[in-house]
Amino acid sequence: MLSRKFAFKCCVWIFSFLVTPSLCAKILGIFPTPGRSHYILESTLMTALVDAGHEVTIVSPFYEEYKFTGNGSYRQIILTGIEEAQKERRKVINLFEHKYFNPLAAIYLMNKIGLKQTETTLSHPNFQNLIHSGEKFDAVIVGQFMNDALKGMAHHFGGHLILFSSVGTSTWVNHLVGNPSIPSYTPEMFLSYPARMTYYQRLKNALFNIVYNINQQLIFYPKQNDLLKKYVPNSIDLHEALFNVSLVLMNTHESIGFPTSTVPCLRAIGGFHVKQSKKLPSNLQDFMDNAKHGVIYFSLGSNVNTSHLPLAMKRALIEVFKEVKQRVLVKSDDEEFSNISENVLVQKWYPQQDILAHPNLKLFITHGGYASTIETVYYGVPVISIPIFGDQRMNAVYVETKGFGRILLWQDITKTTFSNMVNELINNPLYMENARKCSVLLRDREVHPLNSAVYWIEYVLRYNGAPHLRVVSLDLTWYQYYLLDVYTPILLAICLPLYVIYKTCINRKLVKLKTS
Repeated sequence: MLSRKFAFKCCVWIFSFLVTPSLCAKILGIFPTPGRSHYILESTLMTALVDAGHEVTIVSPFYEEYKFTGNGSYRQIILTGIEEAQKERRKVINLFEHKYFNPLAAIYLMNKIGLKQTETTLSHPNFQNLIHSGEKFDAVIVGQFMNDALKGMAHHFGGHLILFSSVGTSTWVNHLVGNPSIPSYTPEMFLSYPARMTYYQRLKNALFNIVYNINQQLIFYPKQNDLLKKYVPNSIDLHEALFNVSLVLMNTHESIGFPTSTVPCLRAIGGFHVKQSKKLPSNLQDFMDNAKHGVIYFSLGSNVNTSHLPLAMKRALIEVFKEVKQRVLVKSDDEEFSNISENVLVQKWYPQQDILAHPNLKLFITHGGYASTIETVYYGVPVISIPIFGDQRMNAVYVETKGFGRILLWQDITKTTFSNMVNELINNPLYMENARKCSVLLRDREVHPLNSAVYWIEYVLRYNGAPHLRVVSLDLTWYQYYLLDVYTPILLAICLPLYVIYKTCINRKLVKLKTS
């Protein structure tokens, strides 16, 4: 009997050494942005961590029911009232009031939105309860969107700081991790220039970069630091928190944006949220299956109230949708779009990914949100981009540069311009061909991007924040980074002798003139 027990214990002991123990960590995700499209990305990432066996806490304005296959746990701390307030603002705010886009005004607006959103999050009773709970986490993942005070939460909760960026490399992130942001070939988001800029564009891009960085250092960061000190007891200085980022997960890929330099802690996971397509609801399935000439899908996203569309633009859209031979799916809550004609189906919501996956879809008319752009590329669908605000202009430039879509500014929409562009995109096979080429590039990955995201988060946990990924440039002063301390003595060494020679020559000439 003893020998059997001893043999069993030996087997257990040997098995425990042969099997690598799974990493189970406490991970906090802070995602206060009240946009549903942002939340879809963020919740996809966090639920994957649950399936990987981690204890996950997510702070956001949204609540969702989930069924998990892993051994992890999922706790939701809801920032109640924020989603409802956003819905009310959406009814009132008219994004089409300003006909012309001013990049400098965009800086002011983003400052205002960012500070308001950050204070609303930090002061929320549910988040304050977590702040004062004394709870600790192994990692804190923050949704990167003008909320820099929240980066101080990593120090407060004792975890490694990881950022999730809903776009690719940007001025918001680059300087935090020492990633080169060269204005000569890195367009600023609000300027929406192509990577190959003209001289005038490079000049304007460089000046905007300077203005934006001055704004960040002298105005925005100090105000964010004040919020951190106000709502978080014994918090560190924000400047110390900002440059202690272990990892940045970027929702991008070379098939979508412009290739840029990236330091080791920047990891691209674009397309991670795209799920396997499902069968459509019966009414949509029949509508698309029986579309002899294909289907056009029109959606301006969840943040645009279609009732605010300028009247001339709305009439142009309706007239063209009436006349095209394709069937049209219109996402709108505006009654003016209802009962357009038999070939047009209007609903308040559509399962977008499943529609994009349908083989009969010929064209997607979109606002150009980044998540929608990635989904479009994944399924290889030509695009008409109608950018309205934020990063949408930049995304539209990506689409047009890659050759699978066109930009049509909402200010320029008439029945003629819209009809001509719809016909061009549908009848020219080159757009579909380019869309499918980009789709192949996005899908051709060494590992699935969601698995890659989980791997790199666990990598940071395994190696205590992965300090070996941190670049030395973060420890340099600004004049060391730009080599001013090197160039200055070199220039002096060249200029001083030249100046002495020049003065000597002048003095000799003066002496000769006097003697003559």
